[in-house]
Amino acid sequence: MMKRTLSAVFFAALLLSVSGYTECYRPVGRGDGLPKHIKTLAIPPFQNPSLRYKVEQRFTSAVIDEAIHRSRSLKIVSTPEGADAVLIGAIKYFTFRPVLLDDLGRARLFEIAINVEVTVRDQTTNKVLFNNQNYVFRGEYEISGDPATFFNEDGAATDRLARDFARSVVGTILEGF
Repeated sequence: MMKRTLSAVFFAALLLSVSGYTECYRPVGRGDGLPKHIKTLAIPPFQNPSLRYKVEQRFTSAVIDEAIHRSRSLKIVSTPEGADAVLIGAIKYFTFRPVLLDDLGRARLFEIAINVEVTVRDQTTNKVLFNNQNYVFRGEYEISGDPATFFNEDGAATDRLARDFARSVVGTILEGF
């Protein structure tokens, strides 16, 4: 009888913890990482001291698209004037490097690494809501070994990395992790 009671108590505790009724568990997807008074988020163009051509445009665009997609109640604008909060990004460095060579010594697999500073500031209270001065993100792309089918993969790989970065940073900011 005691074993059955313990099983029932354990099952009830497990059920409550999975359903989100305990203090230590919070369901994902509520989007309550930002204070309730923030209705407008400005995302001005990222700065690009890395001097990699137009990479800031790709990353800014990806972050804006992800913010619009993830937060339907938040108005996204490009200028800080009149916005409740502002997301400021700067691309510190952006590198490509070979990580895998084929049997002829040619680079076949490249790694893209980006280091970004991201800050979200509440313009009403002048309080920093999110700050990561060393946001490192990596991705890979492969180059064809056949010269007839060679396609420069830099642009497409950068776009994929920008989208993955945007999902990560916007999710972190909106969900409050």
